[in-house]
Amino acid sequence: MVDFATPPKSILRPVGRAIARHGMIRQGDRVMLGLSGGKDSLSLLQVLAHLQRHAPVSFELAAITVDPQIEGFDPSVLEPYLRDLGVPYYYEREDMEGLAGRSMKNDSFCSFCARFKRGIMYRAMRETGYGVLALGQHLDDLAESFLMSAFHEGRLNTMKAHYRVDAGDIRVIRPLVAVRERQLRDFAHAAGLPVVQDSCPACFTRPTQRAHMKDLLAAEEARNPHLFKTLLRAMEPLVARDGRAPLTPTIPD
Repeated sequence: MVDFATPPKSILRPVGRAIARHGMIRQGDRVMLGLSGGKDSLSLLQVLAHLQRHAPVSFELAAITVDPQIEGFDPSVLEPYLRDLGVPYYYEREDMEGLAGRSMKNDSFCSFCARFKRGIMYRAMRETGYGVLALGQHLDDLAESFLMSAFHEGRLNTMKAHYRVDAGDIRVIRPLVAVRERQLRDFAHAAGLPVVQDSCPACFTRPTQRAHMKDLLAAEEARNPHLFKTLLRAMEPLVARDGRAPLTPTIPD
């Protein structure tokens, strides 16, 4: 048996604040975590498990992995790990590169893959009775999406913290919206989480706009250490689903 790792307060505080401000988790919710095996989703698993034990609301927690069957991706460590933790685990397979070759048009592979993975998770949730999908995108992801939207689409947009899918039966939440990627990397390393290396190998072998934005933000942060605090403030109206009070930036300098 293995035990959950206790996340540091530097992660728990912004997560708790985001969950409260955006109304993400409610009494009796059945939450399914999209678990890629990367540092972000594995860290979020520890955070949600901690909240499940200590939060004033009661909710169920499960995890799901969608295996894109891409060479180099081996999530086999996740099933025994989740079993030892006592977390219900669902596993789906899809030949994502083959599907992309047949169906992808004016889209990046990463966007295509993410969209179809999401559809597979929605289907599994409906079949098993889960109503909330938790995803591991963090503040760095939101900032990259914000710049990509402004630079390439001519509009201001980024990922939302909490929303309902078009069908209305599933809510999607992103509890890590105010957490930095480096915080999750440090926690995953310190806690010895079983991170699946190259959790999306195709994205590491194909040039992406997101990789360029990550480099751009890193270069700017080197000049302005408060960059992500100001970006969090700027993005809040886009992140919030219903105009609630803005998040108080609590990320480290």
